[in-house]
Amino acid sequence: MITAGAICPPAPLLAAELTGRDPVLPKLRDAAATAVRWLTAGRPEVVAVVGPADRTAAWPVRRGLDLAVYAPPLATRDHGGSAATLPPALVLGARLLDDAGYDGPLLLHSVGPGEDPAACEQLGAALAGGDDRTGLLVMADGSACRSPRAPGHLDPRAAGFDTAIEDAVRGGDLSTLGALDQQLARELLVTARPVWQVLAAAMPSPGAARILYAEAPLGVYYLVACLGG
Repeated sequence: MITAGAICPPAPLLAAELTGRDPVLPKLRDAAATAVRWLTAGRPEVVAVVGPADRTAAWPVRRGLDLAVYAPPLATRDHGGSAATLPPALVLGARLLDDAGYDGPLLLHSVGPGEDPAACEQLGAALAGGDDRTGLLVMADGSACRSPRAPGHLDPRAAGFDTAIEDAVRGGDLSTLGALDQQLARELLVTARPVWQVLAAAMPSPGAARILYAEAPLGVYYLVACLGG
């Protein structure tokens, strides 16, 4: 069963190795670190990391993952398998857990962009149906159309889409995320749409929610939150 959840964006900016000596968006980085430390402080028996990728799959766990998946020159040693075989969102989620000092069991699941809501619901239910006390780390962001310089440029529909996600999290009723518009999500470059729907099935009513960050500083909507607990 899922006892608590945390939401972090799969943003490379969270990794110091990729941003240089001066921190970029330190508030976002601090919020993500706080959320993951909070998640692991509850001593879950296992942590499941779910994030977007080009296909849906369960992945083998590797410790000490580096960030070569984002920047191949960073790959300087063998970590028991190439990090590049793992989707970037899962690599970053595992790194956040490493940085929080978590060394317990992990489950790594990617969700492909074409998964329909029924498949997402099935995966979420499977994550919630286990016997172990599970912490859920969801690597997901919102639209990429919040400013003229955003990857998808400015789209006036993006703010409303992101607000609906934030309101669901803030209100502790994630079931509404199961009904996110798939076509609109594609148009707004919401690659994590299926991940939000997995979360909706895994934790439909988490109750208490604490939002630590909710901004679109680079035209991409980033949300960091703690759920349940």
